[in-house]
Parts: sequence; C-alpha cells; structure tokens
Amino acid sequence: MSSAWITGFSLSLALIVAIGAQNAFVLRQGLRREHVGPVVLVCAAMDALLIAAGVAGLGGVIGAAPALTTLLSWGGAAFLTVYGLRALWRARRPGALAAAAGEGLSRRQALAQVAAFTLLNPHVYLDTVLLVGSVGAQQAAALRPAFVVGAASASALWFSGLGYGARLLAPVFARPGAWQVLDLVIGVTMLALAAALLR
Repeated sequence: MSSAWITGFSLSLALIVAIGAQNAFVLRQGLRREHVGPVVLVCAAMDALLIAAGVAGLGGVIGAAPALTTLLSWGGAAFLTVYGLRALWRARRPGALAAAAGEGLSRRQALAQVAAFTLLNPHVYLDTVLLVGSVGAQQAAALRPAFVVGAASASALWFSGLGYGARLLAPVFARPGAWQVLDLVIGVTMLALAAALLR
C-alpha cells in the first residue's frame, strides 16, 4: 500500500513542478495574497479528480479522440495568448504592479481563470489523465486508491507551498521592478506555451 502511495506521490510531484500557466497564476495570486485558499483548493481538487478519472480509464477514451485533443489545444492556445499579452501589458506599467495595489480579481474571476488554466490546457490531461492515470491503472486493483491519494497529495502539497510560500517573497516583490520581471516571465512563458500547443 505504501509503495503505491509513494509511486503516485513521486510521479505526480515530478510532473507538476515545472513552470506552467497554472503554476504561474497560483504564484501571482500568492504574491498578491488574493483568494489563495480557494485557488489552491480548486487546483488540488481538479488534479485529484483528473488523476482518479485517469486511473479509472478515462485516459483511453481521450487518447482515442484526436478531435477532442485538437479542440483543447486551440482553446488552450487562445486563452494562454490572451493571458500572456495581458501580462506583458502589465509589465509596461511597473508602477501599478505593487502587491497591495492595482486592480485585483474577484473570487469568481480568480476561480474562473484557474479553472481555465487547468481545463483548457491539454498538458494537464496528458500528465494527470494519460500518464499518471496509465501508471495508476497498472497497479493492482487494491492499491489503486493509495496511488490516487499519493498523487493527489503531491498536487495539494505543491499548490499549497506555491500559493502560501509566495508570501516569503513579499519583500522582494514590494518593489515594482520585481513585478515587472515576473510579468515579463509570465507573459513570455504563456506565449511560448501557446505556440507549443499550436505546434
């Protein structure tokens, strides 16, 4: 049982610790201290549901539907392009980027954006449903729940650390220039991810 948990935990953690749209958004919300709990909860819950669905067999269904993958790729690329351009636009006005200033997001807006970053990103399905799901499906039936819990635990730990740990960087991001650099990195990352999806 513990070996299945460790396998799920380590595989999920290895896949999730990377610069991506979802992680960048959680980091930004953590730095702004805006709706961190709900954003972290939605990210962890969605990952857990997708992992469980993959282990239950949804990965095979998605793999057999190339039109769905194409649709997700185009939708994800469009969303990432808009968000990337908005980040680059924010970087042009560093005086408005202080953590406590500037226009914030309502809870509904924050949750809608994090849901879009999750559900419109085909890589999320490749990682959680297809890859993690296929490894989990190879576990003995009695060990699959432990695998899912392990993988979901890694996701919850990562997003909690990213969202709440961002506060440790608050002194750095008290300077508008640091926000400018962060938004430049986020903007370029989003546009690169969008281009990768279209390829």
